[in-house]
Parts: sequence; structure tokens; C-alpha cells
Amino acid sequence: MSGLIPEAFIDELLQRVDIVDVVGARLALKRAGKEFQALCPFHDERTPSFAVVPQKQFFHCFGCGAHGSALKFLMDYEGLSFPDAVEQLAAQLGMKVPRENSARASEEDRHAPIYAILAEATTWFQQELTGHPRARAYFERREVGPDMVERYALGYAPDRWDGLIGKLGRGPERMALLGAAGLLSTRDSGQSYDKFRDRVMFPIQDRRGRAIGFGGRVLDQGEPKYLNSPETPLFHKGRELYGLWQARQSAQKLKRMIVVEGYMDVIALAQHGIEECVAALGTATTREHAELAFRNAEDVVFCFDGDRAGRQAAWRALESTLPRLTDGRQAHFAFMPDGEDPDSLVRKFGAEGFRRYLTDALPLSDYFFAGLTAEVDIGSIDGRARLAARAQPLIEQMPDGAFRDLMREALAERTGAKRVVPAAAKAVGKRITRPTVQRTLVRNALSLLLTRPQLALEVRVPAALARVDKPGADILREVIERIRLRPGIAPADLIDSFADTPAHPALLKISLAELPGDEEGWREDLDSALVRLVTQSESDDDRRRAELSGKWAADGLNDNEKRELKRLMDNRRQVD
Repeated sequence: MSGLIPEAFIDELLQRVDIVDVVGARLALKRAGKEFQALCPFHDERTPSFAVVPQKQFFHCFGCGAHGSALKFLMDYEGLSFPDAVEQLAAQLGMKVPRENSARASEEDRHAPIYAILAEATTWFQQELTGHPRARAYFERREVGPDMVERYALGYAPDRWDGLIGKLGRGPERMALLGAAGLLSTRDSGQSYDKFRDRVMFPIQDRRGRAIGFGGRVLDQGEPKYLNSPETPLFHKGRELYGLWQARQSAQKLKRMIVVEGYMDVIALAQHGIEECVAALGTATTREHAELAFRNAEDVVFCFDGDRAGRQAAWRALESTLPRLTDGRQAHFAFMPDGEDPDSLVRKFGAEGFRRYLTDALPLSDYFFAGLTAEVDIGSIDGRARLAARAQPLIEQMPDGAFRDLMREALAERTGAKRVVPAAAKAVGKRITRPTVQRTLVRNALSLLLTRPQLALEVRVPAALARVDKPGADILREVIERIRLRPGIAPADLIDSFADTPAHPALLKISLAELPGDEEGWREDLDSALVRLVTQSESDDDRRRAELSGKWAADGLNDNEKRELKRLMDNRRQVD
């Protein structure tokens, strides 16, 4: 995407969208007075500290400090770039995003060369696959058809130390890009060489279908069997799911998502028409993986091999899933027969045969208690006590809601213990405690402007405000000036515009405080605050001027006091 999005369009977009609709489509919001609350999606918590404020059209987490507009929420929650978030929100409202040229580069522009060289590498690997029968035979042996080769952009890295370098690395700048993209390794001598050699290649794509990294599998023997790209500015394996982009192309809204262990599992299932499959990238299922899966489907089935390693991976997935199980989400666990994985099973029994195994998937609650009771003797008091000791901390990681309550009851039934509601759970439902702000005329005016910036355009700002010398008056003047420059600015964007200034913490705190008074009277309240501020300041100036004049006549003034008196006299002449 070239060019910047005009600020006026962003302001109009945020005026037309309701942040409650944006957040409510992704989180379970509960009304709390004039606001809404939820468990924060950006850090783990058991009691809600995440607030959505319709009046000010922003969200704020009092736990981790996450804050912003509907656009910021989309960026953080779905991992979108700013232009992508604007495009998505505008599309929902039927608005077309305009562009304007500018020499300033966005973060996406800065990363564009890395995206570009990853795309070039993908194309080269694809071309190499067509010219190497041995690599093509690997996919043919695994019954991967040409349509899947194309859909997943599969390729081959030839058995050369400088194949990719020779093709794409012409000059120091290109070599630096290959390194930033994670495509090179470096010897102790400092010499670089191709990271992927003699491997079939699986491009890992982001939510826009752009390559951000690769997985490579050896063709015959060798270690490691699978090799992933290292962490780069674009690729973080603990946050990405292989095949997610393709799965999302298969349906507007996925009814369920199947999480498998390997690249080939995803491709084999898609080959047989089971397209809602993704895989973790050679690592244990993380909480970010679980959250990402649940954002795309309310039901998630974790599908693992039935061996010991597969069951260990399944338990780690369960532990990562528990903090993400808000009401309405369901997780199941399916295990393949001995010696089988999803790839081999679907090739042997077809799509219907594989789906039959999924019908036997254990609900999370059943797998949870089956896994824990297998290690204890629940026929004894000691065993039941051990079960409670192991289960309760895990259950308390779950978000507040009906599911956690039912899990507590299920634990109580199995142990025979009286159900005890932890103190943390009793606190659920209380309104979030807001910061206390000592009220002054300046803070009252700022609070109103940070709630409804357009008030600055609806009142007459006294010219004498420029001469007010009270704490925060300079910030107040700057806030009014920024609103005049962007008449449609949203509260969150107004606060963010001060992000790199010392005033930002104070403005954020003021914006989070309760705003007293009736909304219909805000304009009058602001007008009154500004007039009183000027009047009070002039009165204070008169007293100080008289004090300094008297001291001058009696004892004389030091240099600072002389300058102060001169300023006060000049101010008085401007008023007169």
C-alpha cells in the first residue's frame, strides 16, 4: 500500500464506528454502569481489569496499561498493521480508504524490503522445486497434488551453500536483507551461507498471505528433521500458526479449527477437503497460539499423536488453553491410533474416516480430569487431596464465568471436599477502581476535552487564556490547538498524540477519571471552566502585582522578581 491515509479520514472513521461493537465482536463484554468490562486479552488475568468506555470511544486495561481506539484494539488483538486495521474497519462501514503521498515511511514501509525479499525467496524455492525431480517425488510420495503445492507455495532449497545468495544476494544491501529475513547463517569467520539447503520448503504466511518465514524438511536423513526460520522483525514462531491464512480463505467464519502438529498434517488434511487445519511451528502450543485459534473459531480441536510425546504436547496445549477459555469457547482433544498421525490416517481412511476420530475427541473437562486422576488414587483421602492440590491452581487460571464454576463443582464432586470460592473469585463483579484525580479548573477543562474533543470548537476560548500561568495551563492550550488542527480527532488519538511528551501520563490519568456532571451540560461546563480560569488567574495576578509593587517600594526586588513584575504589568496592559 503506497501513501499515507489522511488523518481526516481516520477521524471520520472513528466517529462512525462504535468501539463497543468492535470489541464486543471479539470479547465477552459485561456492562458495568455506563461502561463495559472484560478479561484483558493482552495479559493473563482472572478478574476483569479491561474497560471499554463508549462515552470516550476508547478501551483501557487497568492491569497492563493497554489503551487506545477501535483501530488500536484491532491492531493489537488481530496483529494487524495500521493500514490493514483501517482497511478492515472501513470495509465494515462501506467506506473507501483514500491515500495521500508522503515521504514519511510507516513501519510497514520500513519492513517492505524484507517482505519483498521473502516473496522473492518463495518464488525461487518454487522454481527450484519444478527443476528437481527428487524433491517433487517427495511430495508425490506423500500424495500432495499440484493444487496443494500451489496453494501452500511449496518449494525446494537446493543442496548448495550459496544457491539463494547467488540468486538474490547481489551486493551488501541485498545480503543484509537476506540476513534480516532469517535466510542466512554465519560462520565464526563471518562468512554467510544459505540457511536452508536440500530441504523441501514450507512458506509460513501472515494473516494477509505474505511470507514471513519458512519451515524446511530434510528429504532423506539428517538433523534437524525440521528447521524453522529464526526470530525476525516479522516472524515470531510462538505467535503464528501454519496454514491459518489458507484456513481463513476456506470460509468467512470457521465453525471449528483443528490444531495439528506438523506442516504435512495440515496439507494432507486440506488435500482431502478438511481445510480448517493449522499447526504450531515446531514448538509447544503457546497461550498466543490458543488465543489466535479461538479468535478464528469458537471450537478448537487439538489433534495429537497417541504416543507419549503426543500426550505431553496435548497437556501443554491444555495448560495454554485454560486462561483463554472465556464462556462460549470449547476445546477438545483427539488422539491418533498408535503409529498414525493425521497425515497417514487421512490418506488411509479418507476424510470421513478422519472425521470419525474427531467425533471421539475428549472435551477439555474430561481430558483434564482423566489426566490428573490417572496419577492419583482417588479411592484414598490422600489421593483426593493430591488431586485437589493439582487441579485447583489450574482451574483458577481460567477466566471468570460459568465454565470455571462448573469445573470447580466437578472437582468438588471428585474429591468430596466442600467447594471453596477463592478470594480472587469473590472480587469478580466489582467495578474497576479508577485513578483519583484532584479537581482543578485546568483538570476539569482537560477532562471534558479528552472526553469530547469537539467541545473546543463549540465554545469561545478566551484570548486571555494565552496569559494564564497555572500548572497545566500550557498543556490545556496545546490540547486546544491540536483539536483545532484536527477538528474530528478521537479522544484516544488526542491522547496518543502526546505519547512522546512528558504530559502523556497526566493526560492519560485525567482521561480515565470519572467525569462528573450531565453530558448535556458539558459545553457550558467547559465554557465556565475557561472563563473562571482566566478570571481567577487575573485576580491572582492582581494580588501578586500589588505584593511585588509594595515590596519594590519598601525593600527593592531581586532580578527574578523584577522580571515577574514586568510580565504582570505587561499582562495588565494587554487586558486594559
